[in-house]
Amino acid sequence: QVQVVESGGGWVQAGGSLRLSCAASGNIFSIDNMCWYRQPPGKQRELVATISRGGNTNYEYSVKGRFTISRDNAKNAVYLQMNSLKPEDTAVYYCNAAIVDPISWRPIDYWGQGTQVTVSS
Repeated sequence: QVQVVESGGGWVQAGGSLRLSCAASGNIFSIDNMCWYRQPPGKQRELVATISRGGNTNYEYSVKGRFTISRDNAKNAVYLQMNSLKPEDTAVYYCNAAIVDPISWRPIDYWGQGTQVTVSS
């Protein structure tokens, strides 16, 4: 069984910083892309940042220059450093890991339970 667990959410004032962590555990052969999504109150889930196994990154426009995604392949972990936080960054943040099935060699999406980030003005 595979588990994906996030940590590091919380409350912060506008302009502050938070660092989210996510680790996958269990019977893991390999992990392809790892991503962070977020779901603001009353809105749909949106992709925030993606990092490939080789370290290539992509960011949603509104977080470019403020958020940094990184990963540690040895630990099956991904991180999101969030700086200059704004009230509009308030959301539940979810980790997504595309874990490669060793039989089919196809990636299967696994999701964490989510961690709340609240930014006050």
